[in-house]
Amino acid sequence: MEDLPQQEIVRRLSRRFQVALVLEGLVVGLVAGGVVTLYRLVLSNAERLLRLVTGAAVGNPLLMAAWFAVLAVLLACVSALIVWEPATSGSGIPQIDAEVVDRMDAPWRRVIPAKFAEGTMLALAGLSLGREGPSVQLGGMSGKAVSRALRRRRGEERLLVTCGAAAGMSAAFHAPLTGVLFALEEIHKEFTAPLIISVMCSSVASDYLVSQAIGVSPVISLALGADLPHASYALVVVLGLLAGILGALHNRGMFACQDLFGKVRSRLPLARLAVPFALAGIVAFAWPELLCGGDAIIELLASPPGLGVTAILALLLGKYLFTTVCFGSGAPGGTLLPLVVMGALLGGLFSRAAGALGVPGEYFPNFVALGVAGLFSGVVRAPVTAVVLVFELTGSLDALLSASIVSVMAYVTANLTETESFYEHLLAALLGSSERASEEGAGTAGGKSLQTILVGAGSRLEGMLVKEVPWPDGMRVVTIERAGGDVVPTGSTRIEALDRLLVIVDSSVTDDAFLKLRLMSSQRVL
Repeated sequence: MEDLPQQEIVRRLSRRFQVALVLEGLVVGLVAGGVVTLYRLVLSNAERLLRLVTGAAVGNPLLMAAWFAVLAVLLACVSALIVWEPATSGSGIPQIDAEVVDRMDAPWRRVIPAKFAEGTMLALAGLSLGREGPSVQLGGMSGKAVSRALRRRRGEERLLVTCGAAAGMSAAFHAPLTGVLFALEEIHKEFTAPLIISVMCSSVASDYLVSQAIGVSPVISLALGADLPHASYALVVVLGLLAGILGALHNRGMFACQDLFGKVRSRLPLARLAVPFALAGIVAFAWPELLCGGDAIIELLASPPGLGVTAILALLLGKYLFTTVCFGSGAPGGTLLPLVVMGALLGGLFSRAAGALGVPGEYFPNFVALGVAGLFSGVVRAPVTAVVLVFELTGSLDALLSASIVSVMAYVTANLTETESFYEHLLAALLGSSERASEEGAGTAGGKSLQTILVGAGSRLEGMLVKEVPWPDGMRVVTIERAGGDVVPTGSTRIEALDRLLVIVDSSVTDDAFLKLRLMSSQRVL
């Protein structure tokens, strides 16, 4: 190989790297898929046991009191696990985001068993939380475990974490394309051919594994009715506007509840988790449909003759308030499944209102599916993922145009409210709390701050030599990650599009310096 031109050597190495990523993506998909499949099976049995026990205890004061005693034990166990491994608190998706941007290095050996056990106990307790966030974290940590077993470098490890996150989402929703797009659009925020192929391999391998163990049916099945006529698309636009507004309100309410729980002075999670656990005990006997992710609500929506306006509105408000309290407390669970359920309720409520305007009731399932896409897009700000999610939940392309319209409208409307997207806010809060907790936290070291900057195509930095860049005062580039490899820069190193620059800067000028560098590295539209 020494006699070959340098360009040919780089091309061959790049091909080998892409092949390696595909094979490693498959391995990550099988490992992560296995972990999340087992997680789903255990959670399903825990939820089944919950409904069996609480159903038998209704009307019996002694058995109801015994159930609250069980909740107290579960509360103590979950709190102890969070203390043992704080990285398991909350959804798990912001932690994976932080891993991918190299601002966190969680111990996978502790996170996987702790998150698995916490999710099982929360499902048994009946808290209104989803399995998708924990599944993404379990998948991401599985990818990290594979990376450590193969002794990969940190740059490649982050790619495998992304593969694991896709596999986790795929196994959780039984939706491989949703897993791919969620990992790329929400977590990695980058679309490159090698990354897309490896993430697809991981997601498909995970979905194949879960299909063999659980079956091929999606977690939530949304069967469409007749094709929605184009004359009704004005209503689709209105639904998109409403979903965007409600998505912004959803986020602001969640953030406010987190801030409220954050004022609890005790550092022990037990003091915060006691509220949702007690509320779950009350809900189990007073309004059991609100328990867990919300599968029971979807069954009510789908069963004839269906729910009326009052019932749907009550379920929507009840599910949101219960989920907000549970998630705001820092309980180790996600919100994606409750979000999908709330979107379905929103679509059902809108359909009932449209019925008063003469829209036939046969389109009720269509609006239910569109409500899922709209609210998902308004909350998460991932419109492409929202459209694909609806496609995989319905198994039909008939709603592709209407789902695209409602997702884009919800996305734009939510952005116009100047409300932060859900996971970006959680990531910022996570990184902020980590840096306040310790000067040696993720991304900081001895008065310096580390951060990774992506060089956009057509940006000012593209094509410049390192020595030509007007670096902000107090900043220097440490390494350049390129095509999965690390380049130690010199003054004559030319910066290319999609390079990831690891830069270090004095903490006293961090914000100003990074702002200047981001402006130089931002992709130019024109």
